[in-house]
Formats: sequence, C-alpha cells, structure tokens
Amino acid sequence: MHSRRFAITSSRESTVSLALKYGKHEIAIPVVLAPMAGITNTAYRRLCREYGGGLFVSEMVTSRALVERTPESMRLIGHHESEDIRSVQLYGVDPKTIADAVTMLVAEDRADHIDLNFGCPVPKVTRKGGGAALPWKSDLFDAIVKAAVRAAGDIPVTVKMRKGIDSDHLTYLDAGKAARDAGVAAVALHGRTAEEYYSGIADWDAIAKLREELPDVQVLGNGDIWSAADAVRMMEQTGVDGIVVGRGCLGRPWLFADLEKAIASYLAGDKNPSVDIVMPTLGEVADGFTRHAELLVEFFEDEGRACRDIRKHVAWYFKGYSVGGEFRAALAQVESLAHMAELLGTLDRDIPYPGDDAEGPRGRLGSVKSCALPENWLQSRELSTSHRLQLQEAELSVSGG
Repeated sequence: MHSRRFAITSSRESTVSLALKYGKHEIAIPVVLAPMAGITNTAYRRLCREYGGGLFVSEMVTSRALVERTPESMRLIGHHESEDIRSVQLYGVDPKTIADAVTMLVAEDRADHIDLNFGCPVPKVTRKGGGAALPWKSDLFDAIVKAAVRAAGDIPVTVKMRKGIDSDHLTYLDAGKAARDAGVAAVALHGRTAEEYYSGIADWDAIAKLREELPDVQVLGNGDIWSAADAVRMMEQTGVDGIVVGRGCLGRPWLFADLEKAIASYLAGDKNPSVDIVMPTLGEVADGFTRHAELLVEFFEDEGRACRDIRKHVAWYFKGYSVGGEFRAALAQVESLAHMAELLGTLDRDIPYPGDDAEGPRGRLGSVKSCALPENWLQSRELSTSHRLQLQEAELSVSGG
C-alpha cells in the first residue's frame, strides 16, 4: 500500500506507560478495538490483526444468554487459534448472573480478558436501566463490577463506560473510582453522554479529568479517533494509557497499521517524528474487502450468510472513491465470492487514495435526544425494589451497541 507522512508534535514529556498490562498480558501497542455489534466478530478481528497490533475485543454478549448457553452467544465468544488474548465483552444488570457468566468463561478457559459494558446508549437498553443508564445506580454498578472481579480471579476485568446519562447526570468519575476500588485492570471512557449518542464532538477534557482523578489505574480514551494523528493527539492531550477505536476503523482495517507506527513513535519519545500512513489504492481496498469476505465465510461456515454480512461494509470500504452508485448498489447485493470477484474485477485498481474524502467520521452519527429511562430512574442513585424488577427484563439479545 502507498503511504504518506504526518508529523507528530509533542509539547511535553510522555507520561503514559509503554504498554497496557492486563493481568499477565502485556499489550505492547496500547490500542483496543471497541466491541461493535455485528462488526467485531472473529473474522473482522483477525483482519485487523493482520494489519497491526493491539487488543481486539469480541462483540458484546449478554451474561444471561451466555449462562443459558444460547447458540448465538456461544458462537460470539468463539476465538480463532491465532488470537493470543481472547477478549470477551459482557453486558449484564444482575451481579449474580454476571458472576455466573464470568465463572463459566474462566472455568472453561474461554477468555483471557473480560470487559464489562456500561456504555451502550441504545434506547431499548437504557429504557430498562441497562448500558449507559446503569452507572447512575451506584450501588448496582459497584455490586456488578465487584462480582465480576471476584469471579474472574486472575483473569483481568476492565470497564467501558460513557460520561453519564446527560450533562446534568454525569457518573464517570464516581464509576471510575468504584471500578478502580473493585480491582479492575483498566477503565475506558467514551467522551459522550448517552443523550449525545454519537453526535457532536467527543469530550476529551472529560477523559483527561478521569485520567487525573485515577492516577493509580490504567485509563483509556474513546471517541472521535478517525486517524493515527487523532490517536496521538488524544494521548498527548489527555495522558491516557491507551486508546479505544470504534467507528474509525469501519472499512479501514489498515488503520491499525497506522496506529501501531504512530503510537510506537510517540511512546518512544521522539518529539517530532514522521510516520508513514497507509494510503490504499482502489485495488488494495478491493483486496481488503475480499479478504474480509473470505474470513466471514470461514467464520459463518456459510458463503451466503457471509456475503449478506459483508454488504453493510460496502459504503465504509469505498468511502471517497469514485466507483459510482451502480457499482455500490450491485456490491451491496453480492451473493457469492465469485459474484464479488466479478464485480471487483471491473474496477480500475490504480485509482489512488482520494485523501480527505476517505477520511473522517463513518458509521453511526445520530443526534442529541433524551435518553430513554425507566420511570423515576433519576430520582435516586440507589436502586429501588421496583427498578430491580424492571432490570430483570433488561438483558435482551446476545449482542448490543
């Protein structure tokens, strides 16, 4: 792939660690692939790892579905033999169910790292008190994290969360301290509230504040990392130990090559390093798209299902490239690998990287909207009996946002 160079400028000495340490595991490149429903399956994790280093987390799995061993939940926690750190993200609203799920993962040697999801802003989750709404009930949050850490034993547990429900109901500082006191290996913060969904600009100042308030536990930042330059800028501005990348890598698995080079240079202390950034030609994008589809076939063991799944990635992979609406529409209805090869074979492989048109936001955006919550949820930070009953319905499908 072609590359261009960008300069990293630093105004201070780096205070971040040289690697993330999750229990016995050392992650030399402090980059984490964020769990994304329908995206970060084994196939996509393998593809990203082929480009660069980091920690690659599974799609979110609900603890209840896992305890019940539903076929889909068992499939989602599967890992390829090449995944040296098997990372699973759990969602749950009941300490006992979370503990049972963690116990199962540990006893059956199915995970090397467990992440707890407290950041999902999807209304079907928050309106029942789950996801980003749950840390408001500080006693429940504390109980869940402690239960998971106890059940995990030597397996490291981390927490991913948002700033809070809205600007008047922030929870990230209290939740971060509670998670630290419970013994987690790291806390990751998405710099938005549930109300903000994925709109506007992520609040990196809040991430810096959490880093300042928690000097004795690893803190990671998430939100608006669209490029390697963004990742370095976040580390410089906030002092975090690592970064979490979600939407920025959609259709760009080679972003992990950029991140590895840029962050390694930053952590090495070079004040003004220049880093080669991947600039794929249209042919190289087509090759990456094909490789993704092939890995999906292996993952699903069903070529038809894999081709249906890859369709949603078309707009992301070919963002900014002049391929025409007719081609995009045809590829978004691809039926087989042979059909895909036929369509991709019509492209001019030498078309160069389009620059800024291929950069920037991708994936979910949305707008600011009131966070759906259980009735009277905000009246108290403590969990009431009625809300406890409502939470029994909060664990929905096996994967979420």
